[in-house]
Amino acid sequence: MNTTLAHARRPLLTLLAAACTATALSACAPLIVGGAMVGGSMIAIDRRTSGAQVEDQAIELKASSRVRELATLGNVQVTSYNRMVLVSGEVPTEPDRARVEEALLRLENVRSVVNELAVQPNATLGDRSRDSLTSAKVKATLVEAKDMQAHAIKVVTARGIVYLMGLVTEREANRASDIARSVPGVQKVVRVFDVISEEELAGTVARPNR
Repeated sequence: MNTTLAHARRPLLTLLAAACTATALSACAPLIVGGAMVGGSMIAIDRRTSGAQVEDQAIELKASSRVRELATLGNVQVTSYNRMVLVSGEVPTEPDRARVEEALLRLENVRSVVNELAVQPNATLGDRSRDSLTSAKVKATLVEAKDMQAHAIKVVTARGIVYLMGLVTEREANRASDIARSVPGVQKVVRVFDVISEEELAGTVARPNR
């Protein structure tokens, strides 16, 4: 890579990573609901309808309440995108893992649940900070990729595993996965995409957001 370009990129990556890490450190409750965003910039344009966005927010709020009621003592992160729910983090036992999934499947408007909970001790504050930094680096690298619409990708990281969500084409899914894998600190990339055709993408971009 050109040395001048590499030096130019470094401040952007550092700034975005620092912003995400600061956000994570200010909200370190055992239960984390919703995917982190960088300064709100990635929600300026959304491929979901406004109705789907509202439903996703409602799902995450209801999920927060249900997981607290279960009292698993785990560190559970729930992220909903287009009514597809990703649940990540850690719980103490396999029955806890199953109970969380069953509870989320019963929530109104949930299409499916991708259960990525690990049965193990909760991640430490240091682990979560590293995950937040990894997410920030992935988002910054997506922003820098001129052939990607970074706002279309939601990034969630748990235990070094990066989960990618969004309404994307197969081409975009492959490209985003390759970009995420190239980021230092990423142990694995898991795709939780809604894959659409190029024709569907054109219709999605062209329609009013309602």
